[in-house]
Amino acid sequence: MNVLVVNAGSTSLKLSVVSPDGATETVQSVGDAGRSGVGAVGHRVVHGGARFTGPVVIDDAVKRELADLSCLAPLHTAPALAGIDRAERELTDVPHVAVFDTAFHASLRTEAAEYAVPARWRDLGVRRYGFHGLSVAWAAERVRERRLVVCHLGGGSSVTAVLEGRSVDTTMGFSPLEGVPMATRSGSLDPGILIYLLRECGVSSEEVHHALERESGLKGLSGLSGHVRELEQAEAEGHEGAALALGVYVHRIAAAVSAMTASLGGLDALAFTAGAGERSRLVRARVCARLGFLGVELDATANESLEGEGDVSPAGATVRVAVVQAREDLVIAREVRRLLRYKT
Repeated sequence: MNVLVVNAGSTSLKLSVVSPDGATETVQSVGDAGRSGVGAVGHRVVHGGARFTGPVVIDDAVKRELADLSCLAPLHTAPALAGIDRAERELTDVPHVAVFDTAFHASLRTEAAEYAVPARWRDLGVRRYGFHGLSVAWAAERVRERRLVVCHLGGGSSVTAVLEGRSVDTTMGFSPLEGVPMATRSGSLDPGILIYLLRECGVSSEEVHHALERESGLKGLSGLSGHVRELEQAEAEGHEGAALALGVYVHRIAAAVSAMTASLGGLDALAFTAGAGERSRLVRARVCARLGFLGVELDATANESLEGEGDVSPAGATVRVAVVQAREDLVIAREVRRLLRYKT
């Protein structure tokens, strides 16, 4: 069965038809996919909350629940719901399945999942859910090491500890705002900053939300854009804001890898994936340079010459360092087929 995968991210929309043998054809529209013998549609949905810990066939009740969760991941859920509506209108005779980024992190240890807040807040669903689970699951398949840290560095960025194929800790939490700085999102902040802005400075909650989602991160630090490639070029030309943004970015990623290593009790492999993780040789080199105390070592020649995916650590290195091409589409298609086989 061919599966159309609708991957609505915070900065992109990707449509691809995935065949049973894993071959992928990129398509420009849902209509084009309908001419490819599609038997089901898989939709990437970022936030499943506590309700959705595995793939689910989409119906009106599911869509209502997803809409209720949209406040937790507004940059992602609204585009995902729009993609679902569009695909359902054009492909009416096949099942549509939601596959969740948060599902992979359902295995988080309790001490990693809970915030130190009152029980009445935790009863409202305030906990750490984790994101980028589809990407991390694929990286864990490609780099089969017992204690693995995955750096998903794209428009959104996160760092995850994977022990024997299962997520045990991750930097993103209740929403995709937490963790390391991202293209336009702030990453983790002292909550006192928000109280100060709201109470003492007269900044509205709407302005705070917009700034944290769209004006912060690498964009806010640099005064330029949130694109790592552009910041690297600007830094080389002497732009101080670009240098600051890349410096903070690398510092926080390295610190996150160190924290994830503590959760794993050691480190056997480090994987870089997604846009900057796959394509920024500079970011990989600078992050790894800060992690020598963990046994991380980079082969500079391999790092500079790598095209696609592969190892960039020296032969016999204590810690394997790998670059993995993100293939969320394959994971989504596989989950769709597994669910529909089970239901039949």
